Amino acid sequence: MPEPTSDPAPAKTRCGFIAVIGAPNVGKSTLVNALVGSKVTIVSPKVQTTRTLVRGITIVGASQLIFVDTPGIFAPRRRLERAMVTTAWSGAQDADLAVLVVDAKRGLDEETAAIVDKLREVRQPKVLVLNKVDLVAKPALLALAQALNERVAFGETFMISAMTGDGVPRVAETLAAKVPDGPWLYPEDQMSDAPMRSLAAEITREKLFLKLHQELPYRSTVETDSWTEQPDGSVRIEQTIFVERESQRKIVLGKGGHTIKSIGSDARLELAGLLEQKVHLFLFVKVRENWSDDPERYREMGLEFPKG
Repeated sequence: MPEPTSDPAPAKTRCGFIAVIGAPNVGKSTLVNALVGSKVTIVSPKVQTTRTLVRGITIVGASQLIFVDTPGIFAPRRRLERAMVTTAWSGAQDADLAVLVVDAKRGLDEETAAIVDKLREVRQPKVLVLNKVDLVAKPALLALAQALNERVAFGETFMISAMTGDGVPRVAETLAAKVPDGPWLYPEDQMSDAPMRSLAAEITREKLFLKLHQELPYRSTVETDSWTEQPDGSVRIEQTIFVERESQRKIVLGKGGHTIKSIGSDARLELAGLLEQKVHLFLFVKVRENWSDDPERYREMGLEFPKG
């Protein structure tokens, strides 16, 4: 008589927070978006576009990976910059794993060396990701990987191109095996814990940077004022772009309002694709002098207001 069969035990789930750290413009946001498979954090050629800890969420097998895309780490001068760097390191200290992203073309420059030295103080397991490897000869890549591993004990080293996706799946699979056992913290279909209002503001801010990164200081911000679902299934979104001076307001508006119309059009198209519904986007530009010295603005961005 055959033995009665029992249902197989359910797969043990894993879940963990993974801090993605590195110098500005090494491809952290591009990597997080590639790992998650969706736009959860803004990408811009201008440094310091990520200001707060944006979480992207993905499922790999039985593991839920929660990526914390931290602001780029650099030598801060202004109050806003100090808040961003403090936030980046706190993200690394609080996570289950730390992933250091290094631009392979830039190599072990002064900025990266300073981050690597401070990374020794982070107790969590560490993974090294060399990005943009398609731009560098293999001998130079191997030498860079060796130099970095001599400074910090990385558990794994990966060579990838976040832009093309080459090597990214292997990074995801390895991280999935490294996060701790535990229940998933977010629903299976959720890709970010940023409220849609915040993500919409970030998308508009990205378009602002892409359009005006030469003329406009990055100390500008976007806030979503209203979000109204319409009877026809579309959504009406009103946002305000805040700058610090009247001269900056004129730059954002452009001649005859041409610049802000272009920014709004680009943001609306991306939002419509993300939301899968028609979007009516209305942008306003206001001067808020010295907003970057206002503690309330920092709290809204999820940053700690630095003293002094």
